[in-house]
Amino acid sequence: MRDVRELTASPVRLVKRHREPVVVQTLRSAVAASLAYVVALRLSPEAAPLTAPLTALLVVQVTLYATLTNGIRRVNAVVAGVLVAIAFSMLVGLTWWSLALLIVASLAVGHLVRVDEYVPEVAISAMLVLGVTTVGDTAWARILETLIGAVVGLGCNLVLAPPVWVDEAGASIEGLSRRLRQLMLSMGEQAAGRIRVEEAAARLHEARRLDHEIVEVDAALRQAEDSLRLNPRVREGLLHRVVLRTGLDTLEICTVVLRVLARTFTDLAKEREPDALFTPGTGAAVERLLSEIADAVVSFAVLVTTDVSHSAESAEERLSTELRQAATSRDKLAQLLLEEVQRDARHWQLHGATLTEVNRILDELDTEHRTRRLFEELDRVSREQRERMPRLTRLRESVRVPARLRRNRRASATRSR
Repeated sequence: MRDVRELTASPVRLVKRHREPVVVQTLRSAVAASLAYVVALRLSPEAAPLTAPLTALLVVQVTLYATLTNGIRRVNAVVAGVLVAIAFSMLVGLTWWSLALLIVASLAVGHLVRVDEYVPEVAISAMLVLGVTTVGDTAWARILETLIGAVVGLGCNLVLAPPVWVDEAGASIEGLSRRLRQLMLSMGEQAAGRIRVEEAAARLHEARRLDHEIVEVDAALRQAEDSLRLNPRVREGLLHRVVLRTGLDTLEICTVVLRVLARTFTDLAKEREPDALFTPGTGAAVERLLSEIADAVVSFAVLVTTDVSHSAESAEERLSTELRQAATSRDKLAQLLLEEVQRDARHWQLHGATLTEVNRILDELDTEHRTRRLFEELDRVSREQRERMPRLTRLRESVRVPARLRRNRRASATRSR
């Protein structure tokens, strides 16, 4: 029975792994390099045109947007290096000192033409071309092979459409929210009972470690944003990017505030040791409030990563309900903290900081706050695109306006009937 389950699970794991970035990158790079070499054998005068598969290997990336940008920069780098080599071959030829000057000049030209990470490729191309006898033929052959590799690499990503990595980014965001939830639950349990300073400090270090996880989630989100750009399968790419990015920004703010709350609990544990952080009733209220906020954080992550409108509406309703419950618990906690401060005002600053920090998290998770921030970010990104590409923006508007006029005409004709 176990063998049957393992045989059944193997194809499932294989299907899941075919979308992993490493697997996708390996297969697409191998196909592109092989095709580029076959094409270059027919078109290039070189006996072994390895520049073409090398270019295809470096150009092909997981996303179409990255392939386009890398292809353009690599072609620019190779052409610049070839031109520098031709100039040096006509003036000085190949000597030890001319090679040093060639490298310096190539790297300087690479920075001037803004090829970014392909600056060393300018010097490599120049050295390879300068080191051969027939400079002219080799130079044009290298340019031809570079163009072949770039075109084949781009064609592979157009034919073998790269995946959209939104699901992977969404899974990373949800994973971060669940780790936040676990930390909040742990802090709530400690607030309800006696806690040593070492235990409170351990929660503080755990909150600090979440910064590293945010960096990993940000990397996954950047890959998803690249996969949405220039992708013919995606209609609302800008909306998806902004929703995910603003969602991660909110969770990052919640992480920072939670770290501050952990710092407050640690300071309170030092001040009140060996007593509990709060009185039994107040501690129970803190635990209940943190538990409700923890559930709201997960619901918020589900909301920002949900595509289907029906699921998004149900996720938003669940989040609103949890936030209302948390607000009620927050009000009860505020009253209990006030009574505790009236009895003993020595730690009023730390009690006030606790209430301020949970308020900040609730404000960040608020649906109205999220909607307002989403629209502001959409306006900002659209404005930057218009400023960066004014001609393309005018072209899009000129296409949309006639389409809108046609719809208005059809609507007017329908009403007149």
